[in-house]
Amino acid sequence: MVNPTTSEVHPTMGVKIFSAGVAACLADIITFPLDTAKVRLQIQGEGQISSTIRYKGVLGTITTLAKTEGLPKLYSGLPAGIQRQISFASLRIGLYDTVQEYFSSGKETPPTLGNRISAGLMTGGVAVFIGQPTEVVKVRLQAQSHLHGIKPRYTGTYNAYRIIATTESFSTLWKGTTPNLLRNVIINCVELVTYDLMKGALVNNQILADDVPCHLLSAFVAGFCTTFLASPADVVKTRFINSLPGQYPSVPSCAMTMLTKEGPTAFFKGFVPSFLRLASWNVIMFVCFEQLKKELSKSRQTVDCTT
Repeated sequence: MVNPTTSEVHPTMGVKIFSAGVAACLADIITFPLDTAKVRLQIQGEGQISSTIRYKGVLGTITTLAKTEGLPKLYSGLPAGIQRQISFASLRIGLYDTVQEYFSSGKETPPTLGNRISAGLMTGGVAVFIGQPTEVVKVRLQAQSHLHGIKPRYTGTYNAYRIIATTESFSTLWKGTTPNLLRNVIINCVELVTYDLMKGALVNNQILADDVPCHLLSAFVAGFCTTFLASPADVVKTRFINSLPGQYPSVPSCAMTMLTKEGPTAFFKGFVPSFLRLASWNVIMFVCFEQLKKELSKSRQTVDCTT
């Protein structure tokens, strides 16, 4: 993400992974209510949802959830969300530069667009497979409601892992890997590549210095582009992961059911909270990520100089 100048210390792979993990966890904690609102809006209209409550808009959904199910419901699934960021975001973001450098090794020119996309594809794919169980548990906890006498399927994060593995199957923890892989490959490529290109253009053309305003603007633009392109795969992923056994025979069946019963707009359900969540998540994560990398690299340089 824009090579450091010769006077700057190049952060190690460990520093990048650690910084990405910490920054992603912080961003998740702050934006989690928006993610819960997005999930509720995305599953609204499914046949299995018997609740008469209708969610309208981002603030309306958050307010309705807080009033009817309590404020803690907005953070239902947060432990799984944190586990997801530790196992997922730390790898897909932290390894991006290293993999990009690998694809560009031996070349004097800056990384090409192809190098950047290849790095995004590889890190995103590996991270999805490792972090998928946390995604399944997070979505199910966010989606379940205890209203109208509906007994929650799970009482907590680790209870959800156990029940899913024992009553459905261990492989169910990887349910929805295909749409999630598609979604996160899109997200990883668009988010990281757009951020990388935007930041590079701003810095190289001397529009902004490589500092917080530059990181903030680049992250915001990346968030919008990512939300727009990833929304259909995101909605299908949420519906399929949250579905009861046998409800959808396959991912294409889930997508076709949505299209025939709810129309094309169903694929963009929850778009506003998705954008608000992803844009704000990107801004918080990338700004914290860049600052953590910088400070940890300085600390390492100080330690090296004193030894």
